[in-house]
This record gives sequence, structure tokens and C-alpha cells, in this order.
Amino acid sequence: MPEPKPPSPACRKLPRFLVGRDSRGRWVVQDQWHLSGGLFIGRAEAIRYAMFESGRQPQAVIMVPGVIELDMTQSVATSGQ
Repeated sequence: MPEPKPPSPACRKLPRFLVGRDSRGRWVVQDQWHLSGGLFIGRAEAIRYAMFESGRQPQAVIMVPGVIELDMTQSVATSGQ
């Protein structure tokens, strides 16, 4: 399997972090490449993490109105290579 390419500079300007609730009501942050994220006890903590990880760029954080499930399969699949 080929190694994933880093995002192009143009992609880096796109929103990177999705923030919302999973099907159990927990707050989730997931980056669009499935390389970082986590579960949080509250909305404020989730947004704080997303803002920190995005370099304090509010335009890089998107609130998801529906259900979002944490999916780290991309990082698991590439970590063994």
C-alpha cells in the first residue's frame, strides 16, 4: 500500500477539524484526514482542542449538525508502515 501524501498547501486552507456529537452524545473532534481527534466531556473542551490543533484558526473548525463518529482507521492503517 502506498504511503499517504501530505495535503497540498491548497488543502491546508480548507476546514480541517469537525466537531460534533456521536450517537452516544459524546463530543467528538476529528480531522478530515482521520489522523487526529478524540472524545471530550464537553463542547468547550472539544472546541479548545480543535482550535489548538488548528493553530488557532477558527475557519479550520466546523461544527457538524448531525452525528459524527470518531474514526481513526486511517492512522491505524498507516502506522505500521
